[in-house]
Amino acid sequence: MNLESLANPGGFDPFDTAGGGEDGAQEADIHIRVQQRNGRKCITTVQGLDAALDLKKVLKVIKKEYCCNGNIQEDEVMGQILQFQGDQRQNVGKFLIDNQLAPKDKIKTHGF
Repeated sequence: MNLESLANPGGFDPFDTAGGGEDGAQEADIHIRVQQRNGRKCITTVQGLDAALDLKKVLKVIKKEYCCNGNIQEDEVMGQILQFQGDQRQNVGKFLIDNQLAPKDKIKTHGF
């Protein structure tokens, strides 16, 4: 018998990440937030999308389908973040689910 089998008899490590380290990013949630700017103006941000997606194409389709402007912001911590003009939380969430880019249980919608 080795020491490792005694310390973890069931073979399940509760502190092990779901994806096994860096590959766990695909299991992460997608956060859709709205941020108030000035007056009635607001922007919608989407973070946590899979890095394998072509975000330029996703951005282009959402902009055309929902008649809003948007861009991709680079962040050192969060990676690439999609920004849309106006409150597009329901539209972006519906788009991600309808086109099977993300499962419904992984999308978290925040805001007022």
